[in-house]
Amino acid sequence: MSRVCQLTGKKANNAYAISHSHRRTKKLQQANLQWKRVWWAQGKRWVRLRLSTKAIKTLESKGLQAFAKEAGLDLSKC
Repeated sequence: MSRVCQLTGKKANNAYAISHSHRRTKKLQQANLQWKRVWWAQGKRWVRLRLSTKAIKTLESKGLQAFAKEAGLDLSKC
């Protein structure tokens, strides 16, 4: 499974690591992804999702059903 948030679509970003002497080397800035078990009330079961920490915070305000519908995610397959 790739390192992508299932609700927001966040993924790695290309960047430079700049040393003290200002040499630049390429690096990847990975998204802060966590495995999270979330209660899905309509399905009456737990759903295990790989979410960014920003998505976890947003999930508390929007709710799982609305957030998944906005992202185009089918929770019955998770």
